Amino acid sequence: MARVLSLFRPQPVLALVSRYKPASCQMSMDSRARDVFTAAVEAVQPDAVVRQSVERKDDSVLISGRKFTLKHNLHLVGFGKAVLGMAAEVERMMGDHLVDGVISVPHGIQQTLRQHGKSHLLPKENSKIQVMEGAKHNLPDEDALRAAEQIKQLAKGLTEKDLLLVLISGGGSALLPAPLPPILLQEKLDVTRRLAAAGATIQELNTVRRALSVLKGGGLAKYAHPAQVVALILSDVIGDPLDLIASGPTVTSEVWPEEILSILERYKLLSCIPASVKDVLQKQSRKEKAEEWDASGHVLNVVIGSNSTALERARLRARDLGFHPVVLSPGVCGDVRAVSRLYGLLTRFACSPEEPPAEVAAEVLRLGPDVGVQSWDLCRTMQELGERRAGGSGTTCLLAGGEPTVELTGKGRGGRNQELALRLGLEWRGLALPPNGPVFLSGGTDGQDGPTEAAGAITDAGLCAEAQAQGLDIHQFLTNNDSYTFFSRLSSGKRLLVPGLTCTNVMDVHVLLFPSASNINKG
Repeated sequence: MARVLSLFRPQPVLALVSRYKPASCQMSMDSRARDVFTAAVEAVQPDAVVRQSVERKDDSVLISGRKFTLKHNLHLVGFGKAVLGMAAEVERMMGDHLVDGVISVPHGIQQTLRQHGKSHLLPKENSKIQVMEGAKHNLPDEDALRAAEQIKQLAKGLTEKDLLLVLISGGGSALLPAPLPPILLQEKLDVTRRLAAAGATIQELNTVRRALSVLKGGGLAKYAHPAQVVALILSDVIGDPLDLIASGPTVTSEVWPEEILSILERYKLLSCIPASVKDVLQKQSRKEKAEEWDASGHVLNVVIGSNSTALERARLRARDLGFHPVVLSPGVCGDVRAVSRLYGLLTRFACSPEEPPAEVAAEVLRLGPDVGVQSWDLCRTMQELGERRAGGSGTTCLLAGGEPTVELTGKGRGGRNQELALRLGLEWRGLALPPNGPVFLSGGTDGQDGPTEAAGAITDAGLCAEAQAQGLDIHQFLTNNDSYTFFSRLSSGKRLLVPGLTCTNVMDVHVLLFPSASNINKG
């Protein structure tokens, strides 16, 4: 451990005053944290990520270094919460070669976009793209099933001369339901619900979902063969695994019936699955699976936007505001209690007037596996925070992203971002108030944190005293998972983050502002 900790001792040559100029504006720390979050969301707007990833050159298009010829041979399908804006931008860029299109989007989203003045994210009037709405409450339904059938029929009619552009974003799995016959939609839904309730992992759920689906697990790309398939993906999954985003409709995956039966048996569900599911699994043979088509050369999957994209724009904005930006990781996960503990320890590490005890760094490294952050990223981050502490000048902006979880123990209203902010406020008791003390913002890039109108919340070391003065018991609200009610009542909701409709989703963004160590303990 002594060898590891030596990494964090600042080197004299690096203990320099920050080269970044202090912010000239008079914005509060709270406002600047919100500004950084806004920049992150703007970076992953659906039309923007398409523009940045697709280059039109005369009668061809360049995507991820590959050139595709346009000869009135372009077809488009899409599914997800952000594909309306993606499709609108594709139509603007290549509409003269667009033959037809079908996209499956959330119920009511077109009206919502118009109401919020975002009609630029809608396909043009008389568009060749058919927009089909479904999946109320983010659950597969008959409307989404009809959309999936239309998408399948479009793909089936393509030839080797055609180019199929597939647009995928978060929520795509629920918007592309197509169970293998004779399985009914409700039967498939029941199986996955039972697995989730029994504690199955997301990998196991997706394995079963793909095996019982017509279009998932590469099924859509298979129907489109021999056409060229290009998928543009806005990722809402940690690590951007192509087979998990919308259950991988353009990613060939091999799943054996025996594997599905093993998962069902592991969770003691074999005796209660529908007869149709048993029938499908029994009919699928190894020979049939071994004769899967070869997708090489015919399918290109490109992630055009992700949490990393958002964090990079946030980093640039933080620098423009006069902060020294440090990106921890785009893969923070695990229980919010562990995440808040990690951020509390990193605050002590960054803001201690003297070199912190070795136990602080040791505890940070111990928490790494629990929150999905690699030891190397933690070591790199602590080394940079240590150098900043020694320099003693300016505010550091620590950035992270991902998707933590909340253990539900109550029936209140809230979400992971608001609960994380509330728990970190407890961790920070006794520290100085802004601008001399730390500030934390946690927000969902989709603009919605749990079943609330807020995307998240902002906290600082004054949270506990502020709550106590207003007769609010933080522990009681946490026990009931009622963070939204807490922040709504606290000072008339001033700490809530309510950006409204964002039209995108790349999980969450965390912004931690650490003033110099010489100021933080003056509270």
